[in-house]
Amino acid sequence: MIDIAIFDEHRLVSEGLTGLLSDVNDLRVVLVCNDRNVLINKIKSIQVHVLILNLHDISARNYNLIVQLTISNPKVRILISTVLDSEDIVLKTIKAGAKGFLGMDSDKNDLIEAVYTLRNGHDYYSKSITHLLLNRYISNLKNDELDQNPNMVSLSSREIEILKMWGESHSNQEIADHFFISVRTVESHKNHIMQKLNLKSTVDMVKFAIKNNIIDI
Repeated sequence: MIDIAIFDEHRLVSEGLTGLLSDVNDLRVVLVCNDRNVLINKIKSIQVHVLILNLHDISARNYNLIVQLTISNPKVRILISTVLDSEDIVLKTIKAGAKGFLGMDSDKNDLIEAVYTLRNGHDYYSKSITHLLLNRYISNLKNDELDQNPNMVSLSSREIEILKMWGESHSNQEIADHFFISVRTVESHKNHIMQKLNLKSTVDMVKFAIKNNIIDI
């Protein structure tokens, strides 16, 4: 069971997020909070695996909230949800300690996938955020030599195919349909790929695919 806490200063939004997760059997919302001081105090006394912070701005106040929660609750994985998805904001939240970021293009499936990914110890960024960070990476990569990573040999042919499709922006459902497997199996393959390559996020997966010529840029 994955225990989840949800924070949003607007009660309607936090209740909406709770509703999206309520029908997933192995997810359990243990705290819904609209007051940051209450959140800081309560999260210390209950078990929480993933904390969803739905933020309407990344002000100094909210930035400090992320930092404070990260320091006081190092085992809690923080997932940011916001319609603000500039590169500067994403990098600020990562620096503050957040392990996941859902942009304005995210839906229920992305939310659930993010929770599972963070609980498995990996970082998660929605598609728009992944592309945002990759544009920065690619611009720095243009003048670098693309060397084959020795860990490449540890991947199975199926894992390489899944990595290629993921790097080409196919969704988990599209990959599952292509190989006639379940979405959960796709997620399992992605986790195995990240473990074998010692990668921490889906962004790193795509970086690896670009660097090793699995996908074109």
